[in-house]
Amino acid sequence: MTRTRCAIYTRKSSEDGLEQEFNSLDAQREACEAYILSQKHEGWICLAENYDDGGLSGGALDRPALKRLLTDVRTGKVDQIVVYKIDRLTRSLADFSKIVDVLDAADASFVSVTQSFNTATSMGRLTLNMLLSFAQFEREVTAERIRDKISASKRKGLWMGGNVPLGYRPDGRTLTIHEPEADTVRQLYSLYQEHKRIRLVKKHADRRKLRTGIRHKADGTNRGGGPFSFGHIHHILTNPIYAGRIRHKTKVYDGQHPSLIEPELWAALQVDLQANARSSRQGRLRSRGGRKTTASPLIGKLFDETGDRLTPSHTKTGKGKRLRYYISHRLTRDPRSQHPSAWRLPAPELEAAIGQAICGHLLNPETVANTLTEADASRIARTQTLFDQYLSTVDHLAILGLVARVDLQAGFLVIALDRAALAEMLETQPDAFVSNSLLFTAPFQMRRRGVETKLVIGGQQKHRDETLLRNLAKGHRYFGMIMTGQSYAQIAEAENTSKRMVQHLTELAFLAPEIVEQICEGIQPPGLTTEWLKRHKIPVLWFEQCALITQL
Repeated sequence: MTRTRCAIYTRKSSEDGLEQEFNSLDAQREACEAYILSQKHEGWICLAENYDDGGLSGGALDRPALKRLLTDVRTGKVDQIVVYKIDRLTRSLADFSKIVDVLDAADASFVSVTQSFNTATSMGRLTLNMLLSFAQFEREVTAERIRDKISASKRKGLWMGGNVPLGYRPDGRTLTIHEPEADTVRQLYSLYQEHKRIRLVKKHADRRKLRTGIRHKADGTNRGGGPFSFGHIHHILTNPIYAGRIRHKTKVYDGQHPSLIEPELWAALQVDLQANARSSRQGRLRSRGGRKTTASPLIGKLFDETGDRLTPSHTKTGKGKRLRYYISHRLTRDPRSQHPSAWRLPAPELEAAIGQAICGHLLNPETVANTLTEADASRIARTQTLFDQYLSTVDHLAILGLVARVDLQAGFLVIALDRAALAEMLETQPDAFVSNSLLFTAPFQMRRRGVETKLVIGGQQKHRDETLLRNLAKGHRYFGMIMTGQSYAQIAEAENTSKRMVQHLTELAFLAPEIVEQICEGIQPPGLTTEWLKRHKIPVLWFEQCALITQL
């Protein structure tokens, strides 16, 4: 008799009731085990491995237990998936098609305990598609109803839950002012009115020992109470809730809660914030000739080994996508002639490589000591801290604003930093820097994949993303905790973080080994960061992950 190894998959959309001794997941598993037992004469056996996704929607495939199950199917450990109802597996026709492809490739199948149909016949497949269509319709209608209710409530100025803003306490469907947190918010607004720069607001807030709000959890632990980050300060200064309003997507409505900041003052401060952000971007990206911000921040700063300037260029794909390049100027002067020594480099890759090299150079303690004309210990420590804070809070375009000139040579870059830009960043005078210390080299390699060119910073300039490495380790640790039966909420409480963050990081445990190896060696694409992984849906299949990553 042929043995059929059956894996039971269970899912519940919310975490309500999961803490009970016998919950919905247990009920589903019990029904599936009974069904498998009834088919014992057919050689069916139930695997001991649990594949339970509690508190996760069926609208997507980004579920740890499901990913683990599909991996076991691909490796031949599972012959058949057993579910209580087909909508436990997925509520999306598109996602179900992907699951069926995996099952077909592994010569596996699935069974729904409460819904009998034979997918080997056309009528059975029609029945299955109808069931999935209704499941998807039910999910979408429910989501629309919830969104409409939230939208209508916010138009009336009601507080619809979520993270409680600093300075307030929830009171039913509205908010009440909570002191002394409210005084902290008023001080932050006052500091920005005085200094007009978020960096200076943080500096003075730290001096005053202003701290984030402390949240008391049900288990008796506390969260918060630390110094404000740049992003947290910006969020508070731009949040209309402090002006007595409620934001819903792109619209703002009058709220039913009292304001902490006068609406007129808040509106004037938004104008200042936007103006300062615009002028700051233009100042960082302004080239040496006084030109304004451009889409190519290295314009006028790039030169090849012959001294020829590299100029921005672009092409468009058949789908209308704009591809930017930096090309040697002689290619534009005389396009008909052959120029074997001319350069044609993809702009995003080159900009990312140079930004990566600058970060590696400025974050090197030896660089700081050799850069300053007065290099005493306290000054070195202060400068190192400022470099670290600046480089960790700005994007790569702002980092490129520190460039004065870049010379491309075979196998390495010669990068000269702008003394005035560095002085502005550190709020000091340009003569505080040693001239020859602002010039450094960064080895790089060009790798070709088809018609695309990838620039990789090599040697000592490899960039190990310590944040990504830490989050990768956390993801594996969280997955191990899930395997022991802990829920996302329990892990979030134990780790003093949000449930959503736990879900995001757990997905990192399913990255392809090739990608993990690149991250550990520091040779991953510059765009592969924790934030990028949060914003993008990572495929289940490893080869699809690698194909996606190579496009960065």
